[in-house]
Amino acid sequence: MSLLSTIHSPADVRALAANDLPELAEEIRERIISVVSNGGGHLASNLGVTELTIALHRVFDFSNDRLLWDVGHQCYPHKLLTGRQDRFETIRKGGGLSGFPSITESEYDLFNVGHAGTAIATAVGMARGDSMMNRDTRVVALVGDASIVNGVAFEGLNQAGTLKRQFLTILNDNSWGIAPTQGGFAEHLARFRSSQRYDDLKQRAKTLLPNIPLVGKALFEAIDHLKEGIKATMAPDQIFEQLGFQYIGPVDGHDIAHLEELLGLLKDVSHPVLLHVHTEKGKGCQWAADDPGTFHSPSAFDVRAGKVVIKKNGQKSWTKAFAESLIELANENEKIVALTAAMPAGTGLNEFEKAHPDRYFDCGIAESCTVDIAAGMAKSGMRPFVAIYSTFLQRAIDQVFQEVALQELPVVFCLDRAGLVGGDGAVHHGFLDITYLRGFPGMTLMAPIDEAELKAALNFALTHDGACALRYPRDNVPETSIANCPPFEHGLSRRLRSGTDATILSYGTVTNEALAAADLLEENEINVTVVNARFAKPIDRRMVREALEGNRPVVTVEDHALQGGFGSIVLETAQDMGIDSSNVARLGLPDRFIEHGSRASQLAEAGIDATSIASTVLAMIEGTSAPGTDRHPDAMPSARKLEVDS
Repeated sequence: MSLLSTIHSPADVRALAANDLPELAEEIRERIISVVSNGGGHLASNLGVTELTIALHRVFDFSNDRLLWDVGHQCYPHKLLTGRQDRFETIRKGGGLSGFPSITESEYDLFNVGHAGTAIATAVGMARGDSMMNRDTRVVALVGDASIVNGVAFEGLNQAGTLKRQFLTILNDNSWGIAPTQGGFAEHLARFRSSQRYDDLKQRAKTLLPNIPLVGKALFEAIDHLKEGIKATMAPDQIFEQLGFQYIGPVDGHDIAHLEELLGLLKDVSHPVLLHVHTEKGKGCQWAADDPGTFHSPSAFDVRAGKVVIKKNGQKSWTKAFAESLIELANENEKIVALTAAMPAGTGLNEFEKAHPDRYFDCGIAESCTVDIAAGMAKSGMRPFVAIYSTFLQRAIDQVFQEVALQELPVVFCLDRAGLVGGDGAVHHGFLDITYLRGFPGMTLMAPIDEAELKAALNFALTHDGACALRYPRDNVPETSIANCPPFEHGLSRRLRSGTDATILSYGTVTNEALAAADLLEENEINVTVVNARFAKPIDRRMVREALEGNRPVVTVEDHALQGGFGSIVLETAQDMGIDSSNVARLGLPDRFIEHGSRASQLAEAGIDATSIASTVLAMIEGTSAPGTDRHPDAMPSARKLEVDS
């Protein structure tokens, strides 16, 4: 029987003999590699945090103590040790475990965590709250994958330094986020790690730690003794000490025995402590350690004779199409610069860097700062294209407002992962970008439906004198047969199909679902008009007038929240124009969080796949469903489903 199969709770981890722990770590790694190879997921960071996770659950009791995760994708070992190993094969699949900490899964997950930089601040809040509620708890914030460079993390450190109670922050420093860590602070940590004193420290700490007398001596004095005995733990200009922390490290994050000793020493210190742990991203799996960027979050893969082959479906992704298009533009225009916030591979800009290294900038996990840098470059006459996931741009709303829109600067926001994202689930869905961007005066919002339109949208953005945003999903570019893609003209839509029975107004890549729905309806002798809106702002007023004045059902479709989205803009425009909109039904994401699963299943759940769109149109035509209703599945009791062949 394997050791891992005997682990049903952290109490079982604490019951193991110390000499069993390396074997447990190896089994955890094997399980993670096996599951991720079959279904994709976050790999390298989880391999790197295995020993640290074991040590934490050995020393603390997180059924009472508090463990706050930063960049929650490094929680796989934690899930395996907290009663979820029998369901681990379901991770990121519909109805299965989340790939991130989940408050609905376990008492050991305190927050649904998908964005970086949050752990220290939420931990400060829990520490203060527990103290005010007279709870006897220990609080640990585990910060990893370069999120320490995030602005919110520094704000949290600033607040934590004022605490007068136990508070442990663990900096899991693996030199990487999703990409190599960026910035001056990262370079500071790298210099400290690479110095000879790091190696000296590891050896001296192993010798000195077991000999520190704790009986009859305050822990505060013990730590001072430790620091005095190990000069290498301290740098004269150590930033964490200046913020009010006692700093220990860096220490070897793969030495379980040493980690246990040190955590045991630190767990009851009555003031803020920062433990700097050095780990290797991809530890225990050489090909992942050699290429931690590729194996940060790979799709399914095979290991053959020691070589890894990532499974491909042969289709081009939107990310790749974007990168190729932007490179083509940059080849022709030397003012184009590309920026991202620690997402070079995820946004495709790693390819742009190869083509134009002097015009590529990775600003680290700092979306707000990235937007402001782009604004400064635009003010200087450059043409910045900022590639950030839709959900992550939410972290820079104020900078989009103050430094871009208010200044009327031509910054282009390229929003990857817009809409439903599949396996990453609720923490990563990009379902609000229309809502949060449309209110900014002068902002232009676009959504292409295929690769030809993506190129056309980027060309338009390059020549437009103002801020733009274009959205596209985490998906493959559709192989459409739509010919003769016309250039984008400000605020003009594109009719793709004409019919007399109903009209579908669609925004973005779900237009391809609308076209497929039109095909299904045609098989039932129903002919509909399909319009590709192209722009949510400014919206094509002629499109709205022609659709709504026809006195026939109109359905709006979007891969976005209904509140404040494209359908809302259609209704608002109709009201402004004095046009009756009672014949309009809106399809979009429901007012609830959609969990992880395949993107196709999520589209169906939201009622914006081809079959659901066709069923909605049919129900409106037959009068079995009242128009003027939000048409997501939570509000579709009377719509009969279209009969289609499986």
